[in-house]
Amino acid sequence: MSLPTWPFYALIPTVILVHLLVSPYTKVEESFNIQAIHDILVHGIPSNKVDQFLTANYDHVSFPGSVPRTFAGALVLSGLSRPFLLLLNNGEQVQMLVRGVLGLLNAAALIAFGGSVQRAFGTGAGIWFALLQASQFHVMYYASRTLPNMFALIFTNLALRSLLNASTLPWDGSKCYRLCLYLITIAGIVFRSELAISVGTITLHLLVTQRISITSVIIPAGLGGLVIGLLCTVPMDSFFWQSFPLWPEWTAFYYNTIQGHSADWGVSPWHYYFVNALPRLLLNPATYLLCIPIAVLNVATRKQSLDLLVPLVGFVGLYSILPHKEWRFIIYVIPALTGVSAAGASWIWTRRSKSIIYAGLSLGLAVSVILSFVASATILALSSLNYPGATALNILHHELEHPNKAHPKVHFDNLACQTGVTRFLELHDGAHTVLDVLEAQDTRTWSYDKTEDPAALLDPMFWVNFDYVLAERPERIIGSWAVVHVVYGYGGVRFLKPGQKGGALVESVYGGTKKAKVARDWTDRVAEGWKVLEGVLREKVLRGYWAEVRMVPKIRILVNQHPL
Repeated sequence: MSLPTWPFYALIPTVILVHLLVSPYTKVEESFNIQAIHDILVHGIPSNKVDQFLTANYDHVSFPGSVPRTFAGALVLSGLSRPFLLLLNNGEQVQMLVRGVLGLLNAAALIAFGGSVQRAFGTGAGIWFALLQASQFHVMYYASRTLPNMFALIFTNLALRSLLNASTLPWDGSKCYRLCLYLITIAGIVFRSELAISVGTITLHLLVTQRISITSVIIPAGLGGLVIGLLCTVPMDSFFWQSFPLWPEWTAFYYNTIQGHSADWGVSPWHYYFVNALPRLLLNPATYLLCIPIAVLNVATRKQSLDLLVPLVGFVGLYSILPHKEWRFIIYVIPALTGVSAAGASWIWTRRSKSIIYAGLSLGLAVSVILSFVASATILALSSLNYPGATALNILHHELEHPNKAHPKVHFDNLACQTGVTRFLELHDGAHTVLDVLEAQDTRTWSYDKTEDPAALLDPMFWVNFDYVLAERPERIIGSWAVVHVVYGYGGVRFLKPGQKGGALVESVYGGTKKAKVARDWTDRVAEGWKVLEGVLREKVLRGYWAEVRMVPKIRILVNQHPL
């Protein structure tokens, strides 16, 4: 009797939500959408004096970034989250809510794709897909993060589901192919322009294998996706950015690719995606060293496997031409590669009783999944240490005393803004729900500043306006300031050999000569837990080898000694 699949599929949303709970804060890459969601929920969408209203209340006007981004994802998440706001008590909970909604949308799309894997390759493949996908780190960790890629990932998973369904469902396959191209085209138009390459590779593969025609599938899907995508982005984004006509993804494509500005963020060798990014994203070496080759070599699974592999590997290959590379640009291929590897894993697993070789391989697969879960949990714990800005702001609000400061004013430096500070974490007096926060604006007791202008930061009179500063480099803050708290964060890993002594649990703030108050928070507990594991595992299990986690000072909370 076959196992029920739903407990395995339930792992996917469960793991995504666990990642969210352990690491609830955001980084700078997510800032546009998370700030836009805040502004839509808190301030609403204006119907008159639009330019004046947006300038006064919306973060993107003051901090537009290098290129405009679409409000489509932010608007949808705001609408889906709004019915639950009355159940929450503060902005941090709302931030977790909107991220949770996005995570569950991605989970639903992954489960839908898993269903197509199950139909194409069997129940065992569906179970292995759930196990392999849930035990990975990057897709699970970032599924709830408001990167444009994570909005696009929903569409690409549903598109690849349709691509796989075309050969397994009883109705006309051309409808599934057309839907696949519709969805990826829309995602490329609205969220991520690089998906145009995957539209091309999938279309070319289907055309060469004589599955589609130009008139019945390619033209309708291309024109339909283009029109729907443009209607979803141009009117809305022209309104929010007050620039008509505005197509954000075209602007970003022109700026980054045609003008070559993406190289300003660094370049990588052509093989980076294949030898670095894909192995890291898949995490489990058995997926690409064993299972995918088995799925391709096996006649029963070859056709459907190649339908996924050929266009997606082609997408990665063509995208490797661009010099600037980041793993998130190719994350769309990971569920599909996982689905193919699940087919290979299932084929091995069903033959475990036929020979000692298959039994050994099956045991190895089971162990590899367990080790992947352990590795993913370890990376999650370390990744949660990367948000000192948010940690510092929470400590300032809730753990420090503020005598004689009725209206504290806080300045955030660049690192604080990049590592978790968002408008959701700002503290307001009065109202306790986001629906009432407009009322709270009138009774605000805290004010916040993110000025980046170098001239202003060199003006001594600028600094006298603030009571507190969250800063990476306190020596750059002009005036009489005292460090009242230090927040530590992840500082890297050092590999120790047998006999080699590790360093202190955390790096001293003042070279060991002066004590500073250090947060007793999640980062501190993770560091101490890692030290306990070293004592248990290093000598008895790992024969003296160990990976030492370094905790270094990241953000100082400074108080003005002579405020106005």
